[in-house]
Amino acid sequence: MNHQPNSNSTSTNTPTLTDAEKLARTIVEAAATRKASDIVLLEVTEVSYLADYFVISTGHSRTQVKAISDAIEDTVERQFHYAPIRAEGQKERNWILLDYGDVIAHILLPEEREFYGIEAFWGHAKQLETDHE
Repeated sequence: MNHQPNSNSTSTNTPTLTDAEKLARTIVEAAATRKASDIVLLEVTEVSYLADYFVISTGHSRTQVKAISDAIEDTVERQFHYAPIRAEGQKERNWILLDYGDVIAHILLPEEREFYGIEAFWGHAKQLETDHE
């Protein structure tokens, strides 16, 4: 896995699958704190080399998409001392992608989510239950 700790972190261990799932579930919870809707957690370990988990959520305005993204970044930094390896879309705010290596978070406006159909594209991935579906 290519998970990167924040440069302020002293940890150099690659997380186990259990750690990646904990990170993914923390991202789900952080998104829920900003009222993200239609939160989906996909385990993509068997179908993708990109990551182990995708967290997909919807924000109903550009402001909400940014707020969800900020909540995820703040929570992961606080709890895991990780910064995203890469963040995309923060200027446009219609689809923000936060790449944590083992976990990729997608926060989209409803029309972007419908148009790109990430769940359909990764439909053969295992969908994990969350309290925020």
